[in-house]
Amino acid sequence: MISVESIKPLASWTGKDRYDGEVLGSLTIIFKSGGCSYRRCLMCGYRFEGSFGVSPDELLTSLRGQLRWVLDTFDLMQIGMVKIFTSGSFLDPAEVPTAFREEIARAFAGKIVIVETRPEYVDREAVEAMVAALDAGGADVPFHVAMGLETTNDAIREKSIRKGFTFADFIAASQRASAAGAGVKAYLLLKPLFLTEREAIDDMKQSIDAVAPYCGMISMNACTVQKKTELERFWRDQAYRPPYLWSILEVLGSVDPGIPVFCDPVGGGHIRGPHNCGTCDREIVAGINDYALTGDVELIRALAECECACKKEWEYVLGNERPWCMPLTR
Repeated sequence: MISVESIKPLASWTGKDRYDGEVLGSLTIIFKSGGCSYRRCLMCGYRFEGSFGVSPDELLTSLRGQLRWVLDTFDLMQIGMVKIFTSGSFLDPAEVPTAFREEIARAFAGKIVIVETRPEYVDREAVEAMVAALDAGGADVPFHVAMGLETTNDAIREKSIRKGFTFADFIAASQRASAAGAGVKAYLLLKPLFLTEREAIDDMKQSIDAVAPYCGMISMNACTVQKKTELERFWRDQAYRPPYLWSILEVLGSVDPGIPVFCDPVGGGHIRGPHNCGTCDREIVAGINDYALTGDVELIRALAECECACKKEWEYVLGNERPWCMPLTR
């Protein structure tokens, strides 16, 4: 047991996730870490969270306290998957000390653990150590490295998101992770800044096809407007609109059944998140969440056939928005 003062992390919650044909109880944790070393992505609000300027000992004590709170709060017997996020990259030793990674592995050994990181921090030896420490015989692949690729289009990633790495960097990191015995998950972003609704849909479809050979899981994240970001400034100036829920349905309805694509429409139905008109949002968000657990593409296609006045609006937007112009709707 970790004998430190219990400290609540930035956020944590339980849910359910589909994995390898099963539905597992899952635990998501967002630790307040030492802070993202990159901190330039246009849509990310977590870059402002972090224990900036503290000593390594203070950082380790804080992280241990947060882990203590998680272990005291949740019943791990009900959890099969743990998804770990930080203010930036879990595998960045400056943000998350190696000693804390080891404690995470001991705490969640036997679970499926997924951590988010930038590709430059995917070190083969570090990944091998996590795989070995987590392997308690419960899963063929106990450790997965998740990276926010966002798009396979390098120009969009640089101009609309400002991630600071290339698709080639992602591929190289995925190969290092795979060679170390870990699984790979890609996060893709639906509708970053400056893309029309049609461009966003087309980019997502192309990205899913292009990234599929390099990862075992794909998470399509519909863009939400986080506070104090450059994206929020454009949104407040009515120069950006989050994607329609209809667009999520179009993408998911076209995915090859052999490609495991998941989508949790965070903020779905709200003005800062993916939304339609407000009348049909609740039903569609619930259907997308059901799809995440079942993988039933027919459910998505049935939802896409639903009639609502805003569907005509969405179709008009697809046909009439032009690149590098203001969005047609709010």
